[in-house]
Amino acid sequence: MKQPRGFEDAQHPTHVCKLRKSIYGLMQSPRQWFQKLTSFLLNLGFTFSKADPSLLHLKQDDTSIFILIYVDDILVTSNNQVKIQQILQSLNSAFSLKQLGDISLYLGIQVIKTTSCYFLTQSHYAHDLLHNAGMSDCKPAPSPAPTKDQRSSDERSFADPQLFRKIAGSLEYLSIIRPDIAFATNSIYQHMHNPRNCDYQALKRLLRYVKGSIDYGLPLITGALNLSSYTDADWAANSTDRKSMSGYCTFLGPNLISWSVKKQTTVAHSSTKAEYRSLAAATSNILWIRRLPTDLDVPTTSPTPIHCDNTSTIALANNPIFHARTKHIEIDYHFISDHIRQGNIWVDHVCTNDQLADILTKALPINRFQLLRSKLTIHSKNG
Repeated sequence: MKQPRGFEDAQHPTHVCKLRKSIYGLMQSPRQWFQKLTSFLLNLGFTFSKADPSLLHLKQDDTSIFILIYVDDILVTSNNQVKIQQILQSLNSAFSLKQLGDISLYLGIQVIKTTSCYFLTQSHYAHDLLHNAGMSDCKPAPSPAPTKDQRSSDERSFADPQLFRKIAGSLEYLSIIRPDIAFATNSIYQHMHNPRNCDYQALKRLLRYVKGSIDYGLPLITGALNLSSYTDADWAANSTDRKSMSGYCTFLGPNLISWSVKKQTTVAHSSTKAEYRSLAAATSNILWIRRLPTDLDVPTTSPTPIHCDNTSTIALANNPIFHARTKHIEIDYHFISDHIRQGNIWVDHVCTNDQLADILTKALPINRFQLLRSKLTIHSKNG
């Protein structure tokens, strides 16, 4: 600690102010804590991952140790159980640790270990969310969002905007492992500044869906380590500003590991441009994910397939000729073709019925939604 500027005492140069609140309340405390913890690990021989600065790894002979840090929540794993205990003992000598053994709860996410997989769920958080919203006993809904012809037409301002923002804000954390509610949550966020009665009805519909799928989650199972991605866009989806919705999801073998739902920042002139922007976002995500397995001693050598259902977008990615219909597309989006030539990705056509990212760009009929949800491997912990 050091004295703030202007508060130094010449007669007592070593004196500092007495803290009257926890160190956690200070703005720089997370940075200082991270620096102290990682400095200790670096002295033990760990190195930072080039793909993720929160991941550190140590390699000694045939032993690999990985430590993942999120503030004061730490995950440690290794192919050598003895080495794990040695690292934990070293950490415990410098810091006060709560060694809880096998992972069961990390960042509020329950990790249930079964004979076939690790199952990630936030059922306890969903229970609390419904209770705080006063909808613990509500009637379950089969899908998180109504289709366009089912939406409420009540455009009047909602009477309690603060309540709307409080409940809607709580949904962001629930969508961490629930891509099936990602689109509906994103749509609700777009009306946080001035919610209407129809927006509150959409929020209640989403909470009713959470009620009916409260024990749903994402499994992590053993399987092949090949990457693949699906990307899609809904052109001019927003009826107010005519901006498009982009969505992509990425699989590592049978496991869904990454997804995104985002409204595009500018209006697209055509469906090809909207799809091309979505493809560019998926490519950026793939390039980052391809670097991560290298730190885990599982380098990715073959091109990663990105599945797209727009043939014009695929043709443009493979041959970005600036003719009259595509010359308005920003140059930075054309990095896709460079990575195709470098062998990092290849764009594959998939029919619309098999486009898994469709669930991330629009509200779907119940049967279609439930089919894609199952293909994204989202289900209850009982299967």
